[in-house]
Amino acid sequence: MKKYSIFHVALVLTLFIPLLSKAQTGIFTDGPGYRRWSIGVNGGVLAPVAATGGSNDFTKWKASAGYGAYIKWQLLHALGIRADYTGGKLAGNNDRKLGDGSVPNRGLNSFETKLKYAASLSAVVNVATINWLYRHNYVQIYLSAGGGLTGYSPRITDKSGTTTDYKAGGKNIQEFFIPVGAGLKFKISPVINLDLGYTMYYVDGDNLDGYNYGPNKDKYSYGYAGLEFSLGSSNKSQLAWQNPAKVMYDDMVEQKAKVMQELETVNANNTRLSADVDKLLKDADGDGVSDYFDKCPNTAPGMKVDGSGCDLPRDTTPRQLITKVTNITEADRRLVREAIQNLEFEFGKASIKPTSFPSLDRVAKLLVTKGFSLKLGGHTDNIGSAEKNMILSKDRAESVKQYLVTQGANPSRIEAVGYGANQPIASNKTAAGRQKNRRVEFTLY
Repeated sequence: MKKYSIFHVALVLTLFIPLLSKAQTGIFTDGPGYRRWSIGVNGGVLAPVAATGGSNDFTKWKASAGYGAYIKWQLLHALGIRADYTGGKLAGNNDRKLGDGSVPNRGLNSFETKLKYAASLSAVVNVATINWLYRHNYVQIYLSAGGGLTGYSPRITDKSGTTTDYKAGGKNIQEFFIPVGAGLKFKISPVINLDLGYTMYYVDGDNLDGYNYGPNKDKYSYGYAGLEFSLGSSNKSQLAWQNPAKVMYDDMVEQKAKVMQELETVNANNTRLSADVDKLLKDADGDGVSDYFDKCPNTAPGMKVDGSGCDLPRDTTPRQLITKVTNITEADRRLVREAIQNLEFEFGKASIKPTSFPSLDRVAKLLVTKGFSLKLGGHTDNIGSAEKNMILSKDRAESVKQYLVTQGANPSRIEAVGYGANQPIASNKTAAGRQKNRRVEFTLY
């Protein structure tokens, strides 16, 4: 085979490699759901002439029987890869006179070429379909093009009637060719298709008819009718008959319906959630507890309720009448001094230590029974910032007040004041002095 023929084969294969690569990376992801493979057989007429390019080196061509077979892999809805085999014979003569009525002077009378094989690999494109508004088609128009190799052996007859082999011993000649074709396909059943086609073969040489005449290379054509058989499970459709536009449209309709259904579900959920929120927020008796959690839904207006919406327990203990005593005895003062001496707080905090509770309880009882008033003055040492010391002294005085109130003392008769480190009673330079300055003074009146 010639070097440039090898180049042509490589070029054609290069064109197919990107298509195969894209197929593997998911151009058509639903391929497993269809039948892709098919085989075909056909028979028809071979002629040493092409619809575009004219005839070969003899003035008259003859139609001869031809046959073929192929195997095809459908890559996409509209694109397939087909391997073809064609055989038969080609024949022609110079019986046709020229345009001026003269007999052509070609030196030969006729030829007959045995086309031993023509093997090619082609891309087949479905360019048009009938009833394209439907998901499944039944008629297709397709085009094909590719490249291949053909082997043949011509026999020529001269004007004396002597027939000889073009190559001694009928030696086979091999050439590269380019097949270009078109066809019409009909779907007969889910498995069988009727295939009508016409293919032109442009040979890279000028010895197909055993005669080299003029600058043009040889060509021939094959018109055929055949049957194509789809391979695979009968439960699957043939990919080539699926209408991609209709499939896409149906998928869009299906997706739209799915989205609308999801929106309806979301709206229904939103409506239900809104109703639940309204249910949680509704408070018919205005007690601050929603009806959903309210175990006492008919609470009277203005009543204080607990977390379940029920009235808080009322204090039914009889109030003790207090007779105000104006005189403060020495025993009263001693009791207050003991409370001051026993009062201790957590380090750096306003929390009273439990050891201080008994003496504070006695002060609270004194305030309740005798109706005395009490001023609490909180003091600290000078360790730390003045602002923090002022806050701590105030908090400690308030802490004592709160404890006395919990023991029954009247909060309106207790005043809590913080002085920080502003009123020391000892030097802050010594630990003992600072200890004395950290105090809460009780002033009974």
